[in-house]
Amino acid sequence: MMIEALIAVALVGAFVTFVAPNRIAGKLAFAISLIPAALSLWMFSAFDGSGNALLGGELAFASEFEWIQFGEYSISWLVGLDGISMPLVVLTTILSSLAIVSSWTPIDERESQFYGLVLFIEANLIGVFAALDFFVWFIFWEAVLIPMYLLIGIWGGPRRKYAAIKFFVYTNVASLVMFGAFIALVFGLGDVTTFALPDVTAAMLDGGPDGFLGIGGTTLASLVFVAMFLGFAVKVPIVPFHTWLPDAHVEAPTPASVLLAGVLLKMGTYALLRFNFTMFPAEIIEPFVIPIAAIAVISVIYGAMLALAQTDLKRIVAYSSVSSMGYVILGLIALTQFGVGGATFQMVSHGLISGLMFMAVGVIYNATHTRMVTDMSGMADRMPVAVGILVAGAFGYMGLPLMSGFFGEFTIFFGAFGAEGLAYSQVFTALAMFGIVIVAGYLLFALQRTVFGPYHLETDYDVDRAPLHDIAPMFVLLGLIILLGVAPELIFEMITDAVDPILETGGEL
Repeated sequence: MMIEALIAVALVGAFVTFVAPNRIAGKLAFAISLIPAALSLWMFSAFDGSGNALLGGELAFASEFEWIQFGEYSISWLVGLDGISMPLVVLTTILSSLAIVSSWTPIDERESQFYGLVLFIEANLIGVFAALDFFVWFIFWEAVLIPMYLLIGIWGGPRRKYAAIKFFVYTNVASLVMFGAFIALVFGLGDVTTFALPDVTAAMLDGGPDGFLGIGGTTLASLVFVAMFLGFAVKVPIVPFHTWLPDAHVEAPTPASVLLAGVLLKMGTYALLRFNFTMFPAEIIEPFVIPIAAIAVISVIYGAMLALAQTDLKRIVAYSSVSSMGYVILGLIALTQFGVGGATFQMVSHGLISGLMFMAVGVIYNATHTRMVTDMSGMADRMPVAVGILVAGAFGYMGLPLMSGFFGEFTIFFGAFGAEGLAYSQVFTALAMFGIVIVAGYLLFALQRTVFGPYHLETDYDVDRAPLHDIAPMFVLLGLIILLGVAPELIFEMITDAVDPILETGGEL
């Protein structure tokens, strides 16, 4: 019942914080968040799962009981962790605690409600990565949207209402498309009377659907694959479904941006791996390999080019996420051990690096009240520690060796380059690698304008060094980025143990 304990502590903590006095809400939320963080780290150290959760693997911390019966169909509370979900749960708990600390300076109104919503998001994110029954998973998936909508809409910038509504409409419509597709698939399978993802996966790999509403089985499976891909692609997001992301990031308060980029985007790539690339056999995936690889490369290049054209530091980091998620999609569609394993590793790595970058930009904004590259220069003179961490995070984004981003990108490129099932894999890989050059260009350009040179700031604010509680979370993230860069096997062996069954049972092309 460890997973239930994680979710329960975060949920109860959310309600307690929500009604607590504003003056203690931040400290109280942080203290509560340390409990799931410590529990998840213990679970990571004691992890004894093996194989893949949807393909008959031995789950860690699993529990199951029947929940709802309607007609011949049943919904079960089925949760458990494998080597793919375990690192993402740890990422969620750690990043939530650090996001709460990073909120102490910028959040100065309705603190109780703000921190309550952050803990509520944490509880549901854990549920997304642990649930293995579709209905339970979908409840957690949808429950994340509402608090994030409120965080952007209430505590965001001048265009917060527009950004919040756009975020909600995009992601909610995508969820409905995905939901309808999955239900059609279950009805099409006929003999399956449960929504347990392992059962649906087994039926899909054992012949697939018979048909539904006059649509043949193979056609139905292909249509469901496309609909689910589109639904998850909006959440990732990839081009051309990315336009909600920069608006949401720019208007969201810094802690919300940390969670949005660090974990919420991983919901989309995680779902793509669990549903599209695990449930469906190779003959269904094969016709879509080239289009998906092309979309991935376009996201890499186009996202990087858009970042290059920005002058707002937060918008630069936001577009960088579009580019980085393109790498993850390329690794997934390669369907090789290094491709899929590297993509999963990159989900964790990008969560740490993007969280660090948004925190660093937030600290600079708290001191200067501007994020515009053209408004400042020489910030290293006034904020050497915060700016130093920003520079380190930027090098992590660029894939500097001994930082986690290097291992993630290298394994993706290695896996994609040798993908036998991906035609023109060398061309796709080479084009994606060119994105690294663009990333280095816009990050170095932004750093050169803001960090170096004589100090100058076009605002009336007196810039001083950031307080310790703003700096400490960034040091933790930087330490984890270096730790995974030096010792990637800490999670990579766990990940590949869960990825290999996907390639052995149906996904390998």
